[in-house]
Parts: sequence; C-alpha cells; structure tokens
Amino acid sequence: MRNRLTELRAQHGWTQADLARRAGVSRQTINAVETGKFDPSLPLAFRLARLFELRIEEIFHDDQ
Repeated sequence: MRNRLTELRAQHGWTQADLARRAGVSRQTINAVETGKFDPSLPLAFRLARLFELRIEEIFHDDQ
C-alpha cells in the first residue's frame, strides 16, 4: 500500500518521532508504514487521518 505520510509530515514540519508520539505508536512503526513494510491497522489509519485532517483515502492508496 502506498501512502503520503512522508510528504504530509514534511508539510507539517514533523519528524517520524513527532508523528509517532502524536499517533501513539513507535517511530519504527511510522518508518515501517512510510516505507511500505507494514500496512497500518484501521484504528491507526483513522488516527493518522485525524491528525492530518484528511480522509484515509487521501493518505493511503491501494497498489492495485
């Protein structure tokens, strides 16, 4: 699954650690999601969407 997390973080001036703290996960989790090594759970996807004030579909894109 592709995503725009790196781009959105940059727009807000947040590091991976900043985003992780706001989302209640580890920096390693944010890194894994950003690099496509891990697909977020639905609750995490909703938390990230709320943080960026976007819909999940505006952040995450199915590769198919």
